[in-house]
Amino acid sequence: MKIGLLKEGKKPADNRVALTPAQCKWIMKNYPEVEILVQHSETRCYKDSEYQQAGLELTNDLSACEIILGIKEVPIEMLLPGKTYLFFSHTKKKQAYNQKLMHALMDKKITLVDYECLEHNDGQRIIGFGFFAGIVGAHNGLMAYGKRTGEFELGRVYEHKDYRQLIHHYFGLKLPKIKIAVTGGGRVTRGIIEIMNMMDIQEVDAEDYITKTFSYPVYVQLKSGLLYKNKITGTYKRDDFHAHPENYECLFPNYIPYTDILMNGIYWEKNIPALFSMEDLKRDDFKIQTIADITDDFHGSVPCNEGDSTIEDPVYGVDKQSGEKTLPHLPGSVDIMAVGNLPNELPRDASRFFGEQLIKHVFEDLYKGNSEMINNATILKDGKLTAPYEYLSDFAAH
Repeated sequence: MKIGLLKEGKKPADNRVALTPAQCKWIMKNYPEVEILVQHSETRCYKDSEYQQAGLELTNDLSACEIILGIKEVPIEMLLPGKTYLFFSHTKKKQAYNQKLMHALMDKKITLVDYECLEHNDGQRIIGFGFFAGIVGAHNGLMAYGKRTGEFELGRVYEHKDYRQLIHHYFGLKLPKIKIAVTGGGRVTRGIIEIMNMMDIQEVDAEDYITKTFSYPVYVQLKSGLLYKNKITGTYKRDDFHAHPENYECLFPNYIPYTDILMNGIYWEKNIPALFSMEDLKRDDFKIQTIADITDDFHGSVPCNEGDSTIEDPVYGVDKQSGEKTLPHLPGSVDIMAVGNLPNELPRDASRFFGEQLIKHVFEDLYKGNSEMINNATILKDGKLTAPYEYLSDFAAH
């Protein structure tokens, strides 16, 4: 079996990798029948020379590989016909901006295994970059609040060599007595909470968050059970919510008057109620000054998400009365941090973590073949939609 490690081609360039040099070396040592070829790249967070030193072959041509591993969407002109690709395709929600990619994958009779669709038996996602997205997003959200208020200053994550160096940046940092609402309960949220702990921001329960004042910074974690209730019964049942989210209403507006920063890490699809409405922005008691929308869905769970910002320029404003996009930190606006590739600020840490999960939970199944887990994450088989993804037929038609 020959596996190719793809050069990322999407713009702006992504510098993460699916497998580090050390991980490639481990695979080839423990699976002698496997050969990994690495496509030359000038932008990858691990240099070509590091892969060469690990004994990997560097090449521009991956046509000899049966399986090709990438991270972001592969540009159409880079796709090789008849291959099996693993990457984040961002097509399972019928994302219009990737419809042409879907058509190209079908035309080239490609088998697509989407990382996002790899799940354990209980539906939990197996691999992803969410933890480091949460870490970087939480840092950037606090950085934006500090710039807006002038009460403290945080530097940029990418200025640090790695996560270990970053956390030394927090020693001695004194934050004001702010309240932070953290939504969600998955990997993204775990990354957010990691930063809350590193910055000595104390967790409080939902009732105390609303009813009490504190002389130190606090956060509340709002999982789905605290965020949504059935419109008729007033209760929350996980399975029913995931099956019929349109029957639920969101309770987050109750927290708006008490929240300085919203750290959004909750999963969202179009039938799930937004955290608040654009009308809520106009409320006199809309206290939130900064929103770190780490899950980053355009007009999604955060309705004033007006699209991606960039690592270089991560924050923009939204006028609370007109809803129009503005410069950040202006009076009468709320600041939005909505970067789509946050883990790129800690690419080596994020790639190493991702590769570890890939090896631990996925590689053996990929190597042996005929895996139910892999089959369930296969959106296209030889260019045709598989049974679990037939709901994409209208999106895939051309």
